[in-house]
Amino acid sequence: MSEYQFTKDWFHWAPEVWNQLTPLLPEGRRSFLEIGSFEGRSTVWIIENMMNPGDWIDCVDTWGGGEEHKEAGEDMTSVETRFKYNVNLALGGAVVEERGEYKFPYPAHTRYASPAPTEGERKKLYRYKCTSTQYLGSKLAGCVDNENLFDFIYIDGSHTAPDVLADACMAWPLLKPKGMMVFDDYMWGNPRDILHRPKIAIDAFCNIFAEEAEIVHVGYQLVVRKKGE
Repeated sequence: MSEYQFTKDWFHWAPEVWNQLTPLLPEGRRSFLEIGSFEGRSTVWIIENMMNPGDWIDCVDTWGGGEEHKEAGEDMTSVETRFKYNVNLALGGAVVEERGEYKFPYPAHTRYASPAPTEGERKKLYRYKCTSTQYLGSKLAGCVDNENLFDFIYIDGSHTAPDVLADACMAWPLLKPKGMMVFDDYMWGNPRDILHRPKIAIDAFCNIFAEEAEIVHVGYQLVVRKKGE
């Protein structure tokens, strides 16, 4: 990945787990949702290793930074610039199209599509620069059929417990049966205050949705699979 512009590597341990999840994805066209994209390291991995021609991914981030980024003085404008560069490179020189301005319940977004002879052969990425609650609220308002549901959802946005629980609960109805939801940073944050790290929220979610969710992996990340046919 030397050609990519990454300054952080918080993902190096994830591929070992995600390589085991990829065969569990359904055949045919698949859809992905990433809440919290930062520089796009996990996004690029999904594009290169999980997505097939015709698949698409929604990336949601304010690119304003969370508590930990603000504490570290992270330059989030540069982070966003690197995200755009990295996903464009991963898609092989994307066809970029701006899609409107934010107008509730439909957030503005930018569409990136890989070059391909036909629309159906393109890998597509939709970048939503808004809060996760704005995005998820808009998806829930317009979710009327399976075309709006996801096979794989990655929760890696705000790390405060209330935000993690809100993201998970709002995203869950958008996950297809047998789809997978991955929580990042399950073991992150100690000795941070318990309400300012994800674990208590992820545990609460797993308890609340125990009849609907099967835990398939527990480590630094926690992975659940939605029951059903």
